[in-house]
Amino acid sequence: MEWKNDQELFQLICQELYTPVVGDILDTLGYYHQFLPQEITPAKLEMKLAGRAMPAVMVDVYGEQEKPFGLLTQALDQLQPGEIYIASGGAMRCAYWGELLTATAKKRGAVGAVINGFHRDTPQMLSQNFPVFSRGRYAQDSSVRTQVIDYRCYIEVGDVGIHPGDLVFGDLDGVLIIPQKVEEVVITKALEKARGEKVVRQAIEGGMSATEAFAKFGIL
Repeated sequence: MEWKNDQELFQLICQELYTPVVGDILDTLGYYHQFLPQEITPAKLEMKLAGRAMPAVMVDVYGEQEKPFGLLTQALDQLQPGEIYIASGGAMRCAYWGELLTATAKKRGAVGAVINGFHRDTPQMLSQNFPVFSRGRYAQDSSVRTQVIDYRCYIEVGDVGIHPGDLVFGDLDGVLIIPQKVEEVVITKALEKARGEKVVRQAIEGGMSATEAFAKFGIL
């Protein structure tokens, strides 16, 4: 392996990889449903994230609650360095993420948030230089509309199952989940492919046809 720990792994992913090439490798291994819904995009196109999944489950509520937000604060307060908060559930009638959640997650050492729903407080959130991926912006508050009912648990987002600790990688082309049991082979093969694609591009820019390039390198 080219990495000795998670910090080196996350840095290597963000520096050299992009989600299409990782998705290609997952396809070759039979993992055909690893991309989250395409509506989930970065709040700023240049944002990238790589880290360990810390999933949370949301449900709809209606009106004032005895415990507003449910287990949200507990979920945020136990985030660990290198983790990515992933929230999903409910009808997405409000924002699931905002300024103060960003500040808390960043202070805890988390490296991003992926929200199957909306975020708000956009200028204040962006000013913290913390990667957030969501379905877009929506100002409506969550306190009387949704709660976190569980966290650090298995969830499903679209067709994708997510276990705590799975590897999460996101860029402007999407967010995908790499199961822990295959992450070493996936990242190793993705690095080989990404580096190979640079060679193929140079060959094509040098005059080689796409057909010739594919026949020679097996990459396109």
